[in-house]
Amino acid sequence: MIARVRAGEPEAYAELVRAHTGIALRAAAALGAGADAEDVVQQAFVKAYCALGRFRDDSAFRPWLLSIVANETRNTVRTAARQRTLAGREAAFVEAEPLIPESADPAVATLRTERRAALLAAVEKLSEEHRLVVTYRYLLEMDEPETAQALGWPRGTVKSRLNRALRKLGRLLPDFEPGEGGEEHE
Repeated sequence: MIARVRAGEPEAYAELVRAHTGIALRAAAALGAGADAEDVVQQAFVKAYCALGRFRDDSAFRPWLLSIVANETRNTVRTAARQRTLAGREAAFVEAEPLIPESADPAVATLRTERRAALLAAVEKLSEEHRLVVTYRYLLEMDEPETAQALGWPRGTVKSRLNRALRKLGRLLPDFEPGEGGEEHE
């Protein structure tokens, strides 16, 4: 696909944008872009397009794009006149998630929402590096190599920081189980 874009096919980049917009929006929202998530993602796609000449063919596009989204989000949050509240971040994150189907049990849906809110509140208390690694690995459901690539860290650093972050979350949330921030498994 990247080769097609480099060859001048505009539709090829449009396909990349369509394929990665959802995960990019979730990343921007989860990392604190709030109401600016769409603007952050749009700017990230523009920067990614301009930087395609530097994209390594042996790399995966998604982690590379998400690292650009993370940088754009960080810049947006830093330059914002006011600090985003946890409630605003959570609302933006929930808006980026698919709606709960009407057939779902309301009690299960409520419990899931409460768990997600508690988890996001606990993640908010982590240091930036721990918050990033947990967000990429669990909230964005990236595997370890993708997380390492997106954050620009060695895999060993991802493992150690993730381990420390999960231990801290375990102290903040005694009932925390890795993976509970994502879909429920029956």
